[in-house]
Amino acid sequence: MTEVIRLRRHLAALDAVDTHWPSGFRPAPLSAVEPAALHLLLDSSYRNGFGAVPPFAQWWLAVTADAEFDPDLVFIALADTGALAGMALCWSSAFIKDLAVAEDHRGKGVGAALLRSAFAAFQRHGASHVDLKVMAGNAAALRLYQSLGMTEVPL
Repeated sequence: MTEVIRLRRHLAALDAVDTHWPSGFRPAPLSAVEPAALHLLLDSSYRNGFGAVPPFAQWWLAVTADAEFDPDLVFIALADTGALAGMALCWSSAFIKDLAVAEDHRGKGVGAALLRSAFAAFQRHGASHVDLKVMAGNAAALRLYQSLGMTEVPL
């Protein structure tokens, strides 16, 4: 079994979170994309051995039926072409459930912009911190999270 790590970003000590977007990308509301496109992005992102996504109907029902689901806490990144570049699905408990960036858009700052958007939203809602879980072997994700000040906490 692959080890899971819990990471946390404390928000209380932060001034206003910088939510700038990299050139060529922009934020969008959940309503700007089809849920099936989000599922496809997650599925393709998790095929590298760092998770699995149930079939679309099962996944979308589970997401939207969850008591912690809030469509305003689903952060979408679109490329200037209109293509889905990434998404961060967050629960209202200040937990980042899923973060995925399309392979063609990785390394361009999209993941960091999505995370900063989530941090800012939770900061506005008065959360003291934001958590997520990541597979210990996902070195690229760990580098991103740690570069944004996330540190390991006990599960």
